[in-house]
Amino acid sequence: MKVFRLIILILHVGVLFLLLCTFLNAYVPPKIFPWFNLLSLGFPILIVIYAVFTLFWLFSWKKRSFVFMLAGLIFFSPIQRWVNFSSDKKETANLKVITFNVKAGLMGASEIEKYLDNANADVVMLQEAGKKVSVKDREVINKNGILKIFSKHKIIDSRELIKSDYESNNAYASQADIEIRGKIYRFINIYLEPFKFEKGMIKMDGVKEEDERKLKNIVKRLIPVFKKHQDQVDEIKEAIRSSPYPVMVMGDLNSVPNSYEYYHLSDGLQDAFVEAGKGSATSFHDYKFPIRIDYIFTSKSILPITYKVDRTIKLSDHYPVVATFSISH
Repeated sequence: MKVFRLIILILHVGVLFLLLCTFLNAYVPPKIFPWFNLLSLGFPILIVIYAVFTLFWLFSWKKRSFVFMLAGLIFFSPIQRWVNFSSDKKETANLKVITFNVKAGLMGASEIEKYLDNANADVVMLQEAGKKVSVKDREVINKNGILKIFSKHKIIDSRELIKSDYESNNAYASQADIEIRGKIYRFINIYLEPFKFEKGMIKMDGVKEEDERKLKNIVKRLIPVFKKHQDQVDEIKEAIRSSPYPVMVMGDLNSVPNSYEYYHLSDGLQDAFVEAGKGSATSFHDYKFPIRIDYIFTSKSILPITYKVDRTIKLSDHYPVVATFSISH
């Protein structure tokens, strides 16, 4: 039994070390060391394993359980980015936004349009928008065919932040300065470089040699995209930093919480899910694994009131994210 407990202790410390390494994504860019970013993908699994080991020590009546419980408190904020239970806000919302990767409307453009029309949001941000999906009675920014910004308020100015050249860069970002009740806000719509996985590429078959080959191919595909994301994030960060207006950044980051992309795009902003979300933030449902890659970040002068991943609509491989805010008049 002592040997078994020693093995569990070594594994537990190892998992703790790996979890701590995910914090380094805030400091170490993928071009220097991309493996920390790779760890962020496994955060949900690692934290569950850590919790199971902690419970093992607790039920074994070992004092070390309290040490691991205290150490686990370090991960409270990272866990909040995946699962959260915020309290209800007393303030009244006066701005509603939606961000939604609609996969070009291939799974039902008319149904998506009906959903968006009925939602009656002030601002709608679409990624992989294609030509089919539109929103009634809204001004629209559609400069690249991938990103669309719809607004019921006046769009003062707009421009592209990242333009795809298809060969070396397949990311998009655009911004729109929108006047809402006499005040201008900058909305930034993002679609970072995708990994272009298909289910068959990541599904393990139980055959050792084949599964090893798939894992190697996954890593080979992930690492170069992480490095591309670094440059793309830098361009978007500059637009955020130089904005003379409060900003709302939203879209499909193709990155999970605790990643380099998350830390750097949310720097100086607030995660609307952390502030106002309840339950799971998982927004990509094509794989049987908790994946949050759709986000809304805002300036701290914008107060998040509600945040919902709407799982009632399955007309894309993403769920729409619907949030409300209180903004000053």
